[in-house]
Amino acid sequence: MMRLHHVPMSRSFRVLWLLEELGLEAELVMHSIRGGTMHTPEGYAVSPAGRVPALELDGETMFESGAIVQTLVERHPDAGLERAVGDTERPAYLQAMWFSETMASLIEQLNMNHLFLRDPSLASPVVIKLLTARFKSTLRGADTMLAGDWVLPSGFSAADIMFGFNLRAVPYYARFDEFPRLQGYLGRCAARPAYQRALEKDGEQEFYTKDFYPVPEH
Repeated sequence: MMRLHHVPMSRSFRVLWLLEELGLEAELVMHSIRGGTMHTPEGYAVSPAGRVPALELDGETMFESGAIVQTLVERHPDAGLERAVGDTERPAYLQAMWFSETMASLIEQLNMNHLFLRDPSLASPVVIKLLTARFKSTLRGADTMLAGDWVLPSGFSAADIMFGFNLRAVPYYARFDEFPRLQGYLGRCAARPAYQRALEKDGEQEFYTKDFYPVPEH
């Protein structure tokens, strides 16, 4: 039995979603982002940075969402979620996989500035404005990367799991009406039965307490 260390609405959702797409079972170990439950000796034992996801698999533990996703799709090629070496779509597949982390890193920095400073008065409007502008720039880039319904012309892949997860954060920091194609794309992701099953298991998120976080005024 695999064991997934998970925080609701964090990057570990990618792994949870993929497990559902592959029809695989894993024991969920739930953690609290605000309670810091990964920042314990036990947490650091499964993830050097004390972060999720961490997947205990075959006596080993993996702790980067992209690496976990790639490993699982390679182990289950019949699912058709990877674009293997030699496939003409592999460059676009890899590019989308890792562009997803460019976007996710900006979401993480926005989260830190808006949500997790011990003293909110220390937040810099200039920094938040810059991060928001960069985040919107990645959204414009993401819009151009869609090849129809999905990231790749041939259809749904693990790149959509990496990519699509990020869009859950869009309404908190940007207006979806500026990005109607991405809004439709997220809707297609969310309509997948595996996504719905993962969402049921995801748990209650502890990140956002407001519907939208505007750039603070000077």
